[in-house]
Amino acid sequence: MNPETAQVTRQGNRDENQDRVRIVTSKSRVLLTVADGMGGHMGGGLAADTAVEALVQAFQDDDDIPEPAEFLRRSIVHAHHAVVALGADLDPDLRPRTTITACLVSASMVRWAHVGDSRVYFIRDRKVLERTRDHSAVEILAQQGLLEDIDLAFHPLRNFVDQCLGGESELPTIDISDPRPLLAGDVVLLCSDGFWSPLDDTQLAQALGDRLTLQAGLESLALEAELRSTPMSDNVSAAALRWRD
Repeated sequence: MNPETAQVTRQGNRDENQDRVRIVTSKSRVLLTVADGMGGHMGGGLAADTAVEALVQAFQDDDDIPEPAEFLRRSIVHAHHAVVALGADLDPDLRPRTTITACLVSASMVRWAHVGDSRVYFIRDRKVLERTRDHSAVEILAQQGLLEDIDLAFHPLRNFVDQCLGGESELPTIDISDPRPLLAGDVVLLCSDGFWSPLDDTQLAQALGDRLTLQAGLESLALEAELRSTPMSDNVSAAALRWRD
């Protein structure tokens, strides 16, 4: 297994970068994860750190992962409880919270999971085959046919996320994909909303599907997302994997 991987994070116009990105590999597996600490709550960056490290530790502790879906579910549940513990003594409205995306690649197959409005895109032949559906108010409107995808980034409720890690102890909704076979050239992209919201699916797919290195494509998109959002740019972060076998 010899995938190409890349990651990027930019602070944008925020006082602090509360996004966290990690890629870890073993001989037969790769884990990618992106978390976006929720800036409206205390300790968003710490929440994102805690969630990402919980997933990385679970990956490193498991010599074998025979059931990727169960691994993703179990690891995200553990990450949620770890973030909840950070704010156990705080007022409920101030407790740390974060979104999470995670992608596990093994045996030429990929699965992904997410909570919140950080996204996973599955790209083939310079087209987006699939993307996760945000746990947000505007996504519900889009699924009901009341809002077009193109309008999501500009709706006044665009920052209202209804599922996250942390906050209350009750488990959030965790969406986990079915397994997908990887073909040569396929790209899996994980990103925070600061990365995807200023860009459209076509731009993402074409930039990551061309002959540039994956790192160059990712950095170009991150810069473009930041520039398009200036002077109100969010943190802009992503991790990606391109399958070579």
